[in-house]
Amino acid sequence: MEQIKGGVCAALGFKANGIHCGIRRNKSKRDLALIYSEISANAAAVYTQNLVKGAPLTVTKAHIADGKAQAMICNSGNANTCNANGIEIAEQMSDLLAKEMQINPKDVIVASTGVIGQPLNIEPIATGIPALVAGLGDHSDYACEGIMTTDTKPKEIAFEFEINGTKCHIGGIAKGSGMIHPNMATMLVFVTTDCAISSEMLSKALKEDVKTSFNMVSVDGDTSTNDMVSIMANGLAKNKEITTDGTDFDVFCEALHAVTAYLCRMIAGDGEGATKLLECVVTGAKDGETAKVVAKSVICSSLFKAAMFGADANWGRVLCAIGYSGADVNINAVDVAFRSVKGEIAVCKNGAGIEFSEEKAKEILLESEIQILIELDTADGAATAWGCDLTYDYVKINGDYRT
Repeated sequence: MEQIKGGVCAALGFKANGIHCGIRRNKSKRDLALIYSEISANAAAVYTQNLVKGAPLTVTKAHIADGKAQAMICNSGNANTCNANGIEIAEQMSDLLAKEMQINPKDVIVASTGVIGQPLNIEPIATGIPALVAGLGDHSDYACEGIMTTDTKPKEIAFEFEINGTKCHIGGIAKGSGMIHPNMATMLVFVTTDCAISSEMLSKALKEDVKTSFNMVSVDGDTSTNDMVSIMANGLAKNKEITTDGTDFDVFCEALHAVTAYLCRMIAGDGEGATKLLECVVTGAKDGETAKVVAKSVICSSLFKAAMFGADANWGRVLCAIGYSGADVNINAVDVAFRSVKGEIAVCKNGAGIEFSEEKAKEILLESEIQILIELDTADGAATAWGCDLTYDYVKINGDYRT
């Protein structure tokens, strides 16, 4: 497998675009994005488990119930959530796009992101769609910009891989910076591939993948109303279609996870106000589920996140988070260490503090990417979770988000 350029346009037959249509006040910010497949594609998606769901999720779920899609349209600046006419607006978005592109409106994935509870005016979208479609091309970066809200950097990646000697491609874009604590899906993520795979196997791959990718990310403990991960596979690579479990399916799942894990790191590292990416690696657990619970508990701890902001090697907060996680752990067998490009330092052995250089620890923790290494010394269960530090700017950003 090889990392390549192109994002959601790396796969054969996919084009994208992003424009400013007027939803957002800042004319320099794109606020409408489109991804299009030249032919009908197999499709799958996973959605937020928040009981309050954005109207676009309801519409998308109905549209791809047959496992098919050909285009995705997404606006930023307004979540189209908790609006009396939200479903109507989401359907209008797909209808207007379908009419312009001469495709079936039921083959459109719809998404929105931004402020919750404010009416979304269809006029800027209706006015912008002709230009959005006319500008379709190798513009994954434009689409990526069009779905951003408080993100400070675009998030896109692509890989080339082989299925029985046939070259296939997979790429993705994501938005996510705040209100991120997914349960089943996360933020907004759009993945495209030219691999031939049935919609049933595509759905299976995605549902399994999010358990170890997006479900293991947390920025602030809030599960969004609009979280969705969707994928389209148009089969233009011409490999033998994957319809069952086996080696080919495993290879596809590996490629999908390469995309999702990369986007997880980018989302966590770009958390609102964040200065550091935190990666918690748990080993030695009784099983994988125990390892996941421990890793997620640590990266969700506000006290620990604050300590990382201050480059404080406060390993006691790691033990505290493990202790209240609910995981079946022998706390007297836990080892903890911190690692960055500046080196690695052990700070806890068998659940107790050990002597270490505070100066060396500070040097390690001042870096922008920090690993928290936790050994539970029970069996071979392992998991990785991603988060970020908690800073003054997080409060500042969310204190006046609407205005």
